[in-house]
Amino acid sequence: MELRGVEELMDLLHACRGTPGHGGGPVGPVGPVDLHQHALQTAALLRRSRPADKELQVAGLVHVIGRLLVPGTPTRHARVAADAVRHLLGERVARLVHDSPYATDLDPRVVDADALALRQADEAGRAPGFDAGVLEDWRTLLELVAQQHSRLGAVD
Repeated sequence: MELRGVEELMDLLHACRGTPGHGGGPVGPVGPVDLHQHALQTAALLRRSRPADKELQVAGLVHVIGRLLVPGTPTRHARVAADAVRHLLGERVARLVHDSPYATDLDPRVVDADALALRQADEAGRAPGFDAGVLEDWRTLLELVAQQHSRLGAVD
């Protein structure tokens, strides 16, 4: 599946509400928060640690969508999510999502500093009671990254 616009991506992220971690139970590997809160927390932590890196923040927000696109197939979540966002958000966001914490086919020795920052934020972004804001707060940034990618794609 290839996402056609920010609105479609926002709908998918909204659909993460109530979706437990890929362990299948109410807590699972993302901890005691659902995928929606986990995505918000991961992105918020990246915003704090890397405020200038908008693409990294967006990757933190969208890295969970593979869970909805291919439920029950954990080995494909990262690849499917990366493929879904590549056209909309660009190659760098797709690469970061592919190298996200859900990727199972990576050699940790070759993961770059940005992917490592995403993995660290993913680990920390599982805290109940951590107010990471609301998804709508991210719409403008998603639109900005999509617009920048679109402009760059037109030049290529």
